[in-house]
Amino acid sequence: MRTFDFEVAILGGGSAGYAAARTAAGAGRKTVVLEGGPAVGGLCILRGCMPSKALLYAAEVRHLARHGATWGLKPGKIGFDFRRVMARKVRMIEDFAGYRRQQLEGGKFKFIRANARFMDAHTVELIPLTRPDGHPLPSGWGEGRGEGKVRRLSARHFIIATGSVISTPPLPALADVGYITSDDALVLKQLPKSLIILGGGAIACELAQFFARFDVQVTLIQRSPQVLKEFDADAAAVVEKVFRREKIKLFTGTRLLDAERNGKRKVVIFEQNGKRRRVEADEILLALGRSPNTGGLGLEYAGVATEQARILSDARMRTSAAHIYAAGDCTGPHEIVHIAIQQAEIATHNLLHPRAPRRMDYRLLTSVVFTDPQVATVGLTEKEATARNIPFLAASYPFNDHGKSMIMEALDGFVKLLANPTNGEIIGGCCVGPVGGELIHEIVVAMANRMTVHELAATPHYHPTLAEIWTYPAEELAGQIPLDC
Repeated sequence: MRTFDFEVAILGGGSAGYAAARTAAGAGRKTVVLEGGPAVGGLCILRGCMPSKALLYAAEVRHLARHGATWGLKPGKIGFDFRRVMARKVRMIEDFAGYRRQQLEGGKFKFIRANARFMDAHTVELIPLTRPDGHPLPSGWGEGRGEGKVRRLSARHFIIATGSVISTPPLPALADVGYITSDDALVLKQLPKSLIILGGGAIACELAQFFARFDVQVTLIQRSPQVLKEFDADAAAVVEKVFRREKIKLFTGTRLLDAERNGKRKVVIFEQNGKRRRVEADEILLALGRSPNTGGLGLEYAGVATEQARILSDARMRTSAAHIYAAGDCTGPHEIVHIAIQQAEIATHNLLHPRAPRRMDYRLLTSVVFTDPQVATVGLTEKEATARNIPFLAASYPFNDHGKSMIMEALDGFVKLLANPTNGEIIGGCCVGPVGGELIHEIVVAMANRMTVHELAATPHYHPTLAEIWTYPAEELAGQIPLDC
């Protein structure tokens, strides 16, 4: 019988990788984490959730201060020091990343800083990382076999959690014209005066509003007929209305044609409604999504099947190679950090307990876009339910007719519930409004417990609160679905 260096080897030290390592090591299995990124912490901490939300909150504070007259305040001119805005973000991210480094290097499992590439189904070669000056980074090696700069490591099981990378730009000309990515946007030293954003998803919309609220002239170009194409049209329409009110130029239903330079300025040429258009700005931000980070892993040598770079895995998070699992953005289908953690924990459980497997259940899939107003959903949207021929009843209630939101002058948006028309069980919720990312969790809890609209409507809610708005669509739906059904 073959002897392995480790029982479990995990490729990637982000949120999914750490969750898998913690679970495996906690079960007493000899575990190693291989991290090949330029820094330790993972996408969420270093270049995603945390830095972007720190900047978005700064923009929201400035926006509220500038509109203080609404509440009878006289704040005067609300300027800003962009270097201090970014410095606060840097301090926070250093704290978060430092804590993650401590978790990874705490000794519960082996942590190696190296790129990994499969040589066969149970063996990876470790290629040391180098700094920009060409010197090798400390590796944390001490296990493995081989000589020279490439060493080998074997494991009985693998979990691949290598995350994602910025997608390739759709216009070849952008390589010559130049552009920044969302990674670059989060570390800017100074703001451009004007900016073209290519994309209309969560990242594009969040950054569009951030830059606009710091006085950048923003133009957003989206290929789909609406921004946030995965959401219902009524939710996207609220965001688009607010964007236009905040002077963001918005073009939807477009087809990108070309990019070029006009002196020091950058130009994007596109088609909309059969008309050729041309916009220019100081900078272009590419926000057209991310792709699985699987290049160079040698997955073919391990028998791991992929589709357009995405690792194919089943509901148990097992790949086409029975001893190899995957979790997070590299496998999908949803690029959400709490989903990645769940996938990693289920993958680890299943390799530890193959006779009592667990499966991923996306019934409670939750998504949040941290624009203002925030957009949040759980479960089914009307669009998805219709596409899947799932029967439902839906009811909405607007924030502009709700006491607490009127006090806050947070009048944009609504809440919406979807219910099973037979028994009233809540099967979906949407909140477009103030702190929508917080409010949606009431419906997450309700759906986790398979509550009906009758039960939600009968649940006491304190007045005046934002949360009590959920009772109104619940009452409307409860009136349409008799309890004796």
